[in-house]
Amino acid sequence: MAYRVAWSPRAVEDLEAIAEYVSADSAAYASAVLRTILNTARNLSNFPHSGRVVPEIDDESIREWFAYSYRVIYRIEEEGITIAAVVHGRRLLDLCCDVLAIGAPSNDLQLTAG
Repeated sequence: MAYRVAWSPRAVEDLEAIAEYVSADSAAYASAVLRTILNTARNLSNFPHSGRVVPEIDDESIREWFAYSYRVIYRIEEEGITIAAVVHGRRLLDLCCDVLAIGAPSNDLQLTAG
């Protein structure tokens, strides 16, 4: 069963910030990084438990997958997967933010298998 993948507002903002930051050095590399992050999210729709449990949270439903040096953090829910945040692997995870309280997914980015 393929899960529906939705993006939280914070995750969408993270993607935009990554694109802006990386494209300052290389538009081609920024495109490759974003493509890899988006493909990672698409793959999660078929294999939601393939990511590891986020060590800082230790909750089976909150997992992460690495794309380049970025942590794609997501929550597995009954109705689908919500990408909560995309953060650089060296940044400390802010547990007070959207990761635990994801909020309403953004309708701007919804990825489905197929």
